[in-house]
Amino acid sequence: MTYAQIRLTAVVCTLGFASSLDAQPRTAFPAQRGVALTEFPRLIKLANNVYGYEEIRAPGFTTVSLVVIGSNGILIADGQGSVQATQTMVTKIHELSPLPIRWYVVGSDHGDHTAGNSVLPSNITYIVSPASKLQLEKDAKGATPPRVVAVPPVAMSNDTEVIDVGGTTVRVLNLGRAHTGGDIMVQLPKEKILFMSEVFLNRVFPAMRSAYPTEWVHTIDNALALPIDRYVPGHGFIEAPKASREELIVFRGALVAVIKEVTRLHTLGISVEDAVKQADWGAYKEWFLADQQAAVAVHKVYEELDGKLKKGM
Repeated sequence: MTYAQIRLTAVVCTLGFASSLDAQPRTAFPAQRGVALTEFPRLIKLANNVYGYEEIRAPGFTTVSLVVIGSNGILIADGQGSVQATQTMVTKIHELSPLPIRWYVVGSDHGDHTAGNSVLPSNITYIVSPASKLQLEKDAKGATPPRVVAVPPVAMSNDTEVIDVGGTTVRVLNLGRAHTGGDIMVQLPKEKILFMSEVFLNRVFPAMRSAYPTEWVHTIDNALALPIDRYVPGHGFIEAPKASREELIVFRGALVAVIKEVTRLHTLGISVEDAVKQADWGAYKEWFLADQQAAVAVHKVYEELDGKLKKGM
């Protein structure tokens, strides 16, 4: 298949795009995947009135949002990392539908997903976990330099919240702590789609700055147990349905391998500093951001093994 054949065509990709997805290499590196940076941002049709939004962020990999268009409004899950990027996303969404954006799910509370939320409608309904609400409140008070942080007024009171998005049923799920500790996902039961936000980093080295490593594995197990055909990541590329499950299992394997390698070094009594130098990541050392995230992962797994991670809320 030539580059011209696999190149995405317009702003919106149709369901027929799945065959091209299947043909592309499994990687988070755009160049290796055969995708030009000029193709971003792009909307990928996942089902009728359901889209994944991929935007490139520094240092060159995607941040993914979910868009669900109902008969009376639009739901989005996760924004982008700046006011400009989020405004661009809103503009692209309104090229699909003039309906108002009424719901926003905070899948991840990290700035690369929330820093542009101030451009969203002031009357939007936020769905957020208690842990992420607390984190956004801290970000609003302690940002240096100061920046606008949109803080949801109310957090979820249960682990599941159901939203009728104009005829489309959306289930917001808290399946356990993972990348942020406040992680929530968006399930579309009829379409059998699960937007996993940063619980699923497709071919990106496990980023553990604020993670709960072992719990993260169990959270993915909970997601894999659901009746889902397509798992959508928060970073990396959106895959065709069959490949999406395969890649989620591959990512779970990466988490397990990282925990196992760091545990081995910890058991030997090696200092965290030396463990960073001695860790053998095998094939995962070639994954996106391995050079930046590997050391962070060692520190975080050591924290977990030493009982220093805070308990769940």
